[in-house]
Amino acid sequence: MSVWEDFLQLYQDPLFVWFPVATVGVSMAAFMLFALPLTAIAAADPAWARPYRIQSRKARPGVFWPSVWSWLENNLWLMAASALAWPILRLSGVHMGPLPPWYVVLGSLLLFVYLDDFLYYGFHRLMHRRWWFKRVHGKHHRIYTPWAITGNYMHPFEYVMTGTIMLVGPLLLGSHLLTIWLWVVFRQWEAAEGHCGYAFPWSPTRFLPFSDSSLHHDFHHSRVRGNYAGFLAIWDRVFRTVIKGYPTAVHAFRERAAHGPQPDSTNQGVAAKS
Repeated sequence: MSVWEDFLQLYQDPLFVWFPVATVGVSMAAFMLFALPLTAIAAADPAWARPYRIQSRKARPGVFWPSVWSWLENNLWLMAASALAWPILRLSGVHMGPLPPWYVVLGSLLLFVYLDDFLYYGFHRLMHRRWWFKRVHGKHHRIYTPWAITGNYMHPFEYVMTGTIMLVGPLLLGSHLLTIWLWVVFRQWEAAEGHCGYAFPWSPTRFLPFSDSSLHHDFHHSRVRGNYAGFLAIWDRVFRTVIKGYPTAVHAFRERAAHGPQPDSTNQGVAAKS
């Protein structure tokens, strides 16, 4: 058997379809499942949601279709990259064997959340260096006031690298495929929520230790510099990259949101810097 035939035989492994291929499909579906309803809320701007809106400035409706196209294009690139990386991915220990106990799944998911946010901090901060920002990350920062659908609006290279960072934890642990899918679904909730323009008190990210939920990343979009972590303010505190005035603004926002909708509520969001 030739080397080429040996290479092609790697792709006949059923895990190839279930891991890199199906996982990208799960990621795409999960993002749209979360992003479309959250975007619809932002577009409708209902009175009940206004106390939880972060910025006083409204998003531009024109970002919708470019974001949908970017979501499709980026996931095609991710699918291609995952397929090319399969000979390496198959060595990771990721499997479809017996399901692990629930506490192993839960512990793995918590590890993935904190490891991913830490690694994303470093990558994101690098993307704000002049060369990378001009050629790659600047596309994502065309959005000052995000809608959930803009969560995947970025350069394909940045999207593929973000997906790679997301898989570091599962690859290191050799996780069960179901655990990976649960993690991917949660990570896409983070992507949609972090750009939805609202900080809802019922969001699951709100209950994670050290998490500021969508407030953290939304402030990053409005100010551009600082708050490089995804949700966990701890990394920016440790490395002293918290946006000036951010803690005070978060406290004021939560005080206002705690009172719920007001009879004369129009737009009470935190003022955003243009």
